[in-house]
Amino acid sequence: MIDAYLRRLGVEPPEWSGATATRTTSTASPVGALAPTVGLLRELHLRHLRVVPFENLSVHLGEEIVLEERRLVEKVVGARRGGFCYELNGAFGALLAGLGFEVTLLAARVYGEEGRLGIPYDHLALLVGTVDAGQWLADVGFGAHSHYPLRWERGVGQEDPGGVFRIVEAGPDGAEVKGAAAGGTEVGDLDVLRDGARVYRLEVRPRVLGDFVAGAWWHSTSPESHFTRSLICSRVTEDGGRVTLSGRRLKVTSGGKSVRKESVREESELAGDDEVLGVYRETFGIELERVPTVRATDRLTDRGRRSDG
Repeated sequence: MIDAYLRRLGVEPPEWSGATATRTTSTASPVGALAPTVGLLRELHLRHLRVVPFENLSVHLGEEIVLEERRLVEKVVGARRGGFCYELNGAFGALLAGLGFEVTLLAARVYGEEGRLGIPYDHLALLVGTVDAGQWLADVGFGAHSHYPLRWERGVGQEDPGGVFRIVEAGPDGAEVKGAAAGGTEVGDLDVLRDGARVYRLEVRPRVLGDFVAGAWWHSTSPESHFTRSLICSRVTEDGGRVTLSGRRLKVTSGGKSVRKESVREESELAGDDEVLGVYRETFGIELERVPTVRATDRLTDRGRRSDG
């Protein structure tokens, strides 16, 4: 599984020669040639964002989403698909653990309109321990986010191709905690900020995949979830920009110093089904038999209203 996953990311395990990766003396297997360093973590994190798309196609194709490591890895590696946060970070966490990293699953609630927090278990992120540089926040399942893992360090601005990120202690009202409480000990929830805006709130308590089943079910079935209301398939490009197919609209942006400074290089409306399927295949590496269509959330909403009253 590990070797196949690495090849999916464009890494040939026996031939790994990344400048930032450290070889060990082990020759027992190709996997043994990779040490769990921050250099390797950074390399795999970026490759994952470039190769494995963030997508919610299963929601609209009627495919079951099962939060089990084996099933998640099979979807990403065997079926050569992507997924949303639970799937992508769940599979990536399994890969990292298999390579010797210390991996902890963390639950988060995403900030929405007017600063409102989403549902419990709204998002899954990873806390990853390395042998040479401490702990890092890894997240390959949030769409537009940091390209590299973030140092698990409070209050420090971290420049990244995706923007400037900070991890801060959060007060009960979402305000940043100042002074001694922000000094280092884990006293409560943490907010992740990008370019000064709050992205999501992390809980520091370790979780397991099964904890996220209810969140995944809600996001794949509720008419209130943005995942049931629209189609998305997106990945990072080689220049640090992003290519995104939303329904039939294809958008390509060029990378900038900050995610807020990306420039649209190309945007077009795809015509026929063959063209849409071709983009899924050639741009995202996804082979589909039919074009997914957005589920009828209006009927779900009506049914929900009737059941409520």
